[in-house]
Amino acid sequence: MQFLLEVTVDPAQPPEERARELGRILRYWGGNLHHYALEPGDGSAVHDSSYREVGRWSITGTTGTTGADGA
Repeated sequence: MQFLLEVTVDPAQPPEERARELGRILRYWGGNLHHYALEPGDGSAVHDSSYREVGRWSITGTTGTTGADGA
């Protein structure tokens, strides 16, 4: 299984604000995952603190590599 998270950040925001928003998104969705079976096909839209859709997470049945060395 592979967990995918894709979030678009506003490049016009200052770096501190982008980091704060990404941290909030990761904390929220990390804490919310226990509500899902985490099986291939599961997923949901990701919203920012202004409740705008900024991305999506999903579970696939595919495994991939992580990192430059494939580990």
